[in-house]
Amino acid sequence: MTPAARIAAAIELVERIEGSRTPTDAILADYFRERRYIGSKDRGAVSETVYAYLRRRGQVDWWIARQGWGRVGTTPRARMLGLLMLERGADAGEIAHLFDDGPYHPRRPNPDEQGIVQALAGYPIGHPDQPAWVSANYPEWLHPRLEAQFGTTVADEMAALDVPAPLDLRVNALAGSRDAAITALARDQIRAVPTQWSPWGLRLEKRVALQTVAAWKAGLVEVQDEGSQLVAILLGARAGMRVVDFCAGAGGKTLAIAAGMENKGQIIACDTSAKRLDGATLRLRRAGVHNVERRLMESERDKWVKRHAGAFDRVLVDAPCTGTGTWRRNPDGRWRLSEQDIVELVDLQGRILDSAARLVKPGGRLVYATCSILADENEAQVDRFLAAHPGFRVVPPADAWPADLPNPAAEGPYMRLTPARHGTDGFFAALLERGV
Repeated sequence: MTPAARIAAAIELVERIEGSRTPTDAILADYFRERRYIGSKDRGAVSETVYAYLRRRGQVDWWIARQGWGRVGTTPRARMLGLLMLERGADAGEIAHLFDDGPYHPRRPNPDEQGIVQALAGYPIGHPDQPAWVSANYPEWLHPRLEAQFGTTVADEMAALDVPAPLDLRVNALAGSRDAAITALARDQIRAVPTQWSPWGLRLEKRVALQTVAAWKAGLVEVQDEGSQLVAILLGARAGMRVVDFCAGAGGKTLAIAAGMENKGQIIACDTSAKRLDGATLRLRRAGVHNVERRLMESERDKWVKRHAGAFDRVLVDAPCTGTGTWRRNPDGRWRLSEQDIVELVDLQGRILDSAARLVKPGGRLVYATCSILADENEAQVDRFLAAHPGFRVVPPADAWPADLPNPAAEGPYMRLTPARHGTDGFFAALLERGV
């Protein structure tokens, strides 16, 4: 592909993304699957441009509005022109070369787009006048919530969520050690280093196509952010226990729990999506996990829950959430989120937590977790639950964390992880114990 064709493909993809609720990575995968003739370097270049557009959209919009073109400057093409001018330092000549009506190239800029190009010439993407939500690229309406959460550190926290995430792996303890995985990856010229907190974690220096890597094919490693691994550790599931992963999805945390239980005991992986549960099947098989039963549920109030009330030692509720803690990986999420989404998700989370709590036996424990950094979904949700369920109490992470591991939450009642402080995605987890 020529550079211009790459830009044309990126614009087409952005148009699809902005007109859909489908995650960006899925849209990209479908697009390239339909066009297998596009080589790996071109796929990488197009994807990089798409993600740069999503990460810098707030700053690009600010500049376009500042220069007086806000009325016509919110189309994917206008924003792409802004990105090329502001972040990549293109000039009018380069724009004319890229947008030239050639085969598979973008069409020439219209008069309004030409005006935007001229107005942005020579400016860098950052500026001292940009408010916090502009410089860190998130919606203005979210700022009061984030400022209340992080106080004076909000700028640092949000800046850390505005950079690409590393690729983290979890070593499957059922298949080998972390040292064995490092050695196996090195045979494929992949350098991996141990993560700071998780005893199973590895971090790669650069992204790779793991599906072609021997260690992944053999089930020795799985993709999983270190923060997600720490949620599984907090659950404290041990060999021989009965465990429920109530919102199991594709099974990432289920796999980590099974490895921690040494394949002994029973795990019920529940979800309301047959597609997600089917996706977990291949992962479980590749990892050599055989103590997991998958259960499709009609809703969070499925009759199965009532029939098995009080029967489990551990219950994990990895609740559906805004995903604000994963913006490093999913920058599209910040522009799709609305206040109504938060209201609806908080209601759903409450219903799920209330129902799942019935499964916990006396003396058993439940972990409520989200990949959100918003208090509405986290502390406030736990406060509501405790008020309605006085038989549960909060167990601080410091009281439950393995003594031989570094503790990312040594103080406070909950585990709260952020990219700025821990180098992980943003996660929240509360450990709740049912009274005997």
